Amino acid sequence: MNRLPLARRLAEIAAGIAIGLCAGPAALAADGAAVFEQKCIACHGAGGASQDSSIPTIGGYSAKYVVDSIGNFKKKLRPCAEVTIPSGPKKGSKSDMCKVIAELTDAEAEAAARYLSGRKFVRAKQPFDAARAAKGESVYGKLCRRCHEDNGASPDEDNGILAGQWTPYLKGQLAAFRGGKRTIDDKMKARLSKVSADEEDALLHFFASQQ
Repeated sequence: MNRLPLARRLAEIAAGIAIGLCAGPAALAADGAAVFEQKCIACHGAGGASQDSSIPTIGGYSAKYVVDSIGNFKKKLRPCAEVTIPSGPKKGSKSDMCKVIAELTDAEAEAAARYLSGRKFVRAKQPFDAARAAKGESVYGKLCRRCHEDNGASPDEDNGILAGQWTPYLKGQLAAFRGGKRTIDDKMKARLSKVSADEEDALLHFFASQQ
Protein backbone atom coordinates (compact mmCIF):
# COMPACT_ATOMS: atom_id res chain seq x y z
CA MET A 1 0.00 0.00 0.00
CA ASN A 2 1.32 3.47 -0.91
CA ARG A 3 1.70 5.29 2.41
CA LEU A 4 2.77 8.69 0.99
CA PRO A 5 0.73 11.49 2.49
CA LEU A 6 -2.28 12.28 0.32
CA ALA A 7 -1.24 15.92 -0.12
CA ARG A 8 2.22 14.89 -1.40
CA ARG A 9 0.75 12.34 -3.79
CA LEU A 10 -1.64 14.89 -5.20
CA ALA A 11 1.18 17.41 -5.59
CA GLU A 12 3.29 14.89 -7.52
CA ILE A 13 0.37 14.03 -9.83
CA ALA A 14 -0.29 17.71 -10.46
CA ALA A 15 3.38 18.34 -11.23
CA GLY A 16 3.42 15.44 -13.68
CA ILE A 17 0.36 16.77 -15.47
CA ALA A 18 1.89 20.26 -15.66
CA ILE A 19 5.11 18.90 -17.17
CA GLY A 20 3.14 16.93 -19.71
CA LEU A 21 1.10 19.95 -20.70
CA CYS A 22 4.18 22.11 -21.09
CA ALA A 23 6.49 19.64 -22.79
CA GLY A 24 3.97 17.70 -24.85
CA PRO A 25 3.37 20.14 -27.73
CA ALA A 26 7.05 21.07 -27.90
CA ALA A 27 8.04 17.43 -28.08
CA LEU A 28 5.49 16.69 -30.78
CA ALA A 29 6.25 19.75 -32.90
CA ALA A 30 9.03 19.29 -35.44
CA ASP A 31 12.08 21.50 -35.00
CA GLY A 32 12.42 23.36 -38.30
CA ALA A 33 16.08 24.20 -37.85
CA ALA A 34 16.87 20.56 -37.00
CA VAL A 35 14.90 19.27 -39.99
CA PHE A 36 16.73 21.67 -42.27
CA GLU A 37 20.08 20.67 -40.77
CA GLN A 38 19.38 16.98 -41.29
CA LYS A 39 17.71 17.07 -44.70
CA CYS A 40 18.58 20.25 -46.57
CA ILE A 41 21.73 22.06 -45.50
CA ALA A 42 24.18 19.87 -47.45
CA CYS A 43 22.69 21.12 -50.74
CA HIS A 44 20.97 24.42 -49.94
CA GLY A 45 23.64 25.81 -47.61
CA ALA A 46 23.52 27.39 -44.16
CA GLY A 47 20.27 29.29 -43.66
CA GLY A 48 19.18 28.21 -47.14
CA ALA A 49 21.87 30.32 -48.86
CA SER A 50 23.09 28.05 -51.65
CA GLN A 51 26.70 28.21 -52.76
CA ASP A 52 26.05 26.07 -55.85
CA SER A 53 24.64 27.75 -58.96
CA SER A 54 22.55 24.71 -59.90
CA ILE A 55 20.82 24.67 -56.51
CA PRO A 56 18.47 27.49 -55.46
CA THR A 57 18.84 29.70 -52.44
CA ILE A 58 15.63 29.10 -50.45
CA GLY A 59 16.18 31.01 -47.21
CA GLY A 60 13.68 33.89 -47.21
CA TYR A 61 11.05 32.12 -49.32
CA SER A 62 7.51 32.20 -47.96
CA ALA A 63 6.51 29.19 -45.87
CA LYS A 64 3.60 28.52 -48.23
CA TYR A 65 5.89 28.41 -51.27
CA VAL A 66 8.24 25.94 -49.59
CA VAL A 67 5.40 23.65 -48.47
CA ASP A 68 3.74 23.82 -51.89
CA SER A 69 7.05 23.08 -53.61
CA ILE A 70 7.69 20.01 -51.46
CA GLY A 71 4.16 18.83 -52.20
CA ASN A 72 4.69 19.32 -55.92
CA PHE A 73 7.92 17.32 -55.82
CA LYS A 74 6.12 14.49 -54.03
CA LYS A 75 3.30 14.56 -56.60
CA LYS A 76 5.84 14.56 -59.46
CA LEU A 77 4.57 17.97 -60.62
CA ARG A 78 8.13 19.27 -60.51
CA PRO A 79 11.17 17.45 -61.91
CA CYS A 80 13.66 16.16 -59.36
CA ALA A 81 16.89 17.09 -61.12
CA GLU A 82 19.93 15.14 -59.99
CA VAL A 83 22.67 17.26 -58.42
CA THR A 84 26.08 16.66 -56.92
CA ILE A 85 25.90 17.26 -53.17
CA PRO A 86 28.25 20.23 -52.55
CA SER A 87 28.96 19.80 -48.83
CA GLY A 88 28.60 17.56 -45.79
CA PRO A 89 29.32 13.87 -45.23
CA LYS A 90 27.95 12.87 -48.65
CA LYS A 91 29.80 15.59 -50.57
CA GLY A 92 30.45 14.59 -54.17
CA SER A 93 27.70 11.97 -54.32
CA LYS A 94 24.52 12.32 -56.36
CA SER A 95 21.02 12.96 -55.07
CA ASP A 96 17.78 14.74 -55.90
CA MET A 97 14.78 16.28 -54.15
CA CYS A 98 12.58 13.22 -54.57
CA LYS A 99 15.06 11.08 -52.62
CA VAL A 100 15.58 13.70 -49.92
CA ILE A 101 11.89 14.29 -49.16
CA ALA A 102 10.67 10.73 -49.66
CA GLU A 103 10.20 10.19 -45.92
CA LEU A 104 9.66 13.83 -44.91
CA THR A 105 6.42 14.16 -42.95
CA ASP A 106 3.96 17.02 -43.42
CA ALA A 107 4.83 18.33 -39.95
CA GLU A 108 8.55 18.30 -40.76
CA ALA A 109 7.97 20.05 -44.10
CA GLU A 110 5.90 22.76 -42.42
CA ALA A 111 8.48 23.24 -39.66
CA ALA A 112 11.34 23.55 -42.14
CA ALA A 113 9.26 25.97 -44.20
CA ARG A 114 8.62 28.20 -41.18
CA TYR A 115 12.32 28.14 -40.37
CA LEU A 116 13.29 29.12 -43.92
CA SER A 117 10.71 31.91 -44.09
CA GLY A 118 12.48 33.54 -41.15
CA ARG A 119 15.89 33.54 -42.85
CA LYS A 120 17.29 36.34 -44.98
CA PHE A 121 17.47 35.72 -48.73
CA VAL A 122 21.16 35.97 -49.64
CA ARG A 123 21.58 37.18 -53.22
CA ALA A 124 24.13 35.36 -55.34
CA LYS A 125 27.25 37.16 -56.47
CA GLN A 126 27.41 36.24 -60.13
CA PRO A 127 28.41 37.84 -63.45
CA PHE A 128 25.93 39.80 -65.56
CA ASP A 129 25.95 42.18 -68.49
CA ALA A 130 24.66 45.66 -67.60
CA ALA A 131 23.24 46.36 -71.07
CA ARG A 132 21.44 43.02 -71.12
CA ALA A 133 20.16 43.66 -67.59
CA ALA A 134 18.70 47.02 -68.68
CA LYS A 135 16.80 45.31 -71.48
CA GLY A 136 15.66 42.64 -69.05
CA GLU A 137 14.26 45.26 -66.70
CA SER A 138 12.00 46.46 -69.50
CA VAL A 139 10.77 42.93 -70.17
CA TYR A 140 10.20 42.42 -66.46
CA GLY A 141 8.12 45.58 -66.25
CA LYS A 142 5.86 44.48 -69.09
CA LEU A 143 5.34 40.82 -68.28
CA CYS A 144 6.54 39.88 -64.79
CA ARG A 145 6.03 42.75 -62.39
CA ARG A 146 2.39 42.05 -61.55
CA CYS A 147 3.16 38.67 -59.94
CA HIS A 148 6.87 38.94 -59.12
CA GLU A 149 6.85 42.27 -57.29
CA ASP A 150 9.76 44.45 -56.17
CA ASN A 151 11.96 43.47 -59.14
CA GLY A 152 11.38 39.83 -58.27
CA ALA A 153 12.54 40.25 -54.67
CA SER A 154 9.18 39.93 -52.90
CA PRO A 155 8.11 36.54 -51.47
CA ASP A 156 4.60 37.86 -50.80
CA GLU A 157 2.96 36.35 -53.90
CA ASP A 158 4.24 32.92 -52.86
CA ASN A 159 6.11 32.62 -56.15
CA GLY A 160 9.62 32.27 -54.82
CA ILE A 161 12.30 34.94 -55.16
CA LEU A 162 13.95 35.77 -58.48
CA ALA A 163 16.11 38.81 -57.68
CA GLY A 164 19.60 37.54 -56.96
CA GLN A 165 18.69 33.89 -57.51
CA TRP A 166 21.29 31.75 -59.26
CA THR A 167 21.00 32.20 -63.04
CA PRO A 168 21.73 28.56 -64.03
CA TYR A 169 18.95 27.42 -61.68
CA LEU A 170 16.45 29.94 -63.05
CA LYS A 171 17.37 29.02 -66.62
CA GLY A 172 16.72 25.36 -65.86
CA GLN A 173 13.33 26.11 -64.32
CA LEU A 174 12.24 28.21 -67.30
CA ALA A 175 13.24 25.32 -69.58
CA ALA A 176 11.17 22.97 -67.41
CA PHE A 177 8.15 25.28 -67.70
CA ARG A 178 8.52 25.58 -71.45
CA GLY A 179 9.06 21.85 -71.91
CA GLY A 180 6.07 20.83 -69.81
CA LYS A 181 8.22 19.15 -67.17
CA ARG A 182 7.03 21.56 -64.49
CA THR A 183 3.39 22.55 -64.11
CA ILE A 184 2.53 26.15 -64.93
CA ASP A 185 -0.71 28.09 -64.48
CA ASP A 186 -2.48 29.58 -67.50
CA LYS A 187 -1.57 33.15 -66.58
CA MET A 188 2.16 32.50 -66.47
CA LYS A 189 2.01 30.21 -69.50
CA ALA A 190 0.42 32.99 -71.55
CA ARG A 191 3.02 35.52 -70.46
CA LEU A 192 5.98 33.20 -70.88
CA SER A 193 4.85 32.44 -74.42
CA LYS A 194 5.39 36.11 -75.24
CA VAL A 195 9.01 36.06 -74.06
CA SER A 196 11.53 35.35 -76.81
CA ALA A 197 14.78 33.51 -76.17
CA ASP A 198 16.65 36.82 -76.35
CA GLU A 199 14.26 38.46 -73.88
CA GLU A 200 14.53 35.50 -71.53
CA ASP A 201 18.31 35.85 -71.54
CA ALA A 202 17.97 39.56 -70.78
CA LEU A 203 15.61 38.79 -67.90
CA LEU A 204 18.16 36.44 -66.41
CA HIS A 205 20.80 39.16 -66.57
CA PHE A 206 18.36 41.56 -64.89
CA PHE A 207 17.73 39.21 -61.97
CA ALA A 208 21.45 38.41 -61.70
CA SER A 209 22.27 42.14 -61.54
CA GLN A 210 20.47 42.50 -58.19
CA GLN A 211 23.26 41.63 -55.80
